[in-house]
Amino acid sequence: EFCEGFPLRNEESYRLFFKDSSGNGISPWHDIPLFVNKEERIVNYVNEIPRGGVEKMEVATKEELNPIKQDVKKGKLRLYPFQSLVNYGCLPQTWEDPEHKDPSTGCLGDNDPLDVVEVGSRVALSGEVYPVKLLGTLGMIDEGEMDWKVLAIAADDPLAASLNTVADLEQHMPGKVAEIVKWFKFYKMPDGKPENLFAFDDQAKDEAFTMDVVEQTHQAWGNTANVNKAGLWKP
Repeated sequence: EFCEGFPLRNEESYRLFFKDSSGNGISPWHDIPLFVNKEERIVNYVNEIPRGGVEKMEVATKEELNPIKQDVKKGKLRLYPFQSLVNYGCLPQTWEDPEHKDPSTGCLGDNDPLDVVEVGSRVALSGEVYPVKLLGTLGMIDEGEMDWKVLAIAADDPLAASLNTVADLEQHMPGKVAEIVKWFKFYKMPDGKPENLFAFDDQAKDEAFTMDVVEQTHQAWGNTANVNKAGLWKP
């Protein structure tokens, strides 16, 4: 898959649409398969925000074909107050159902695809789709909603072969997870919002827990009637 969009960024009308190899329009959320190699925890990943970026780009879940656009809050294009520490995006064919109460936290889903924090060395472009290896997950609670942040690394990253667990990530990138938690805790505070909370004492859950979250949100996504009922576009 490759993508194309209008050349002007930082405009409310900017949209980055996706096409397949035949030139047909596709949805990055619905038409890209989730699993590449389930046994090895390799999944497809859609990058929304490059590392170092400040524009809050996201898959437009309510729009036909779900192009990437810049989020708008209170009539203004949304910018992060500090640069993104990582490539940031989402997993296709996953959905945090706002009517599903997570058994580990008691929180309802945030009505979005699963968010991914991709810690690889390469800066990815907005709209890039590539395989990543899942390592763990952080249980962020955003204004009372469950908003998982899945930790992953590009499957072709030089470090990918050495990273299989959260412990490996800590060994090879000491302090990285704590830095990511800190970033997400504080990034909304300049807008006057409260500090975001994290379940599990700010600790990342392991790869098995992560795969359970991925499977559960994949099954939730599969219920098209529920996705549509929540006001989102799914053919």
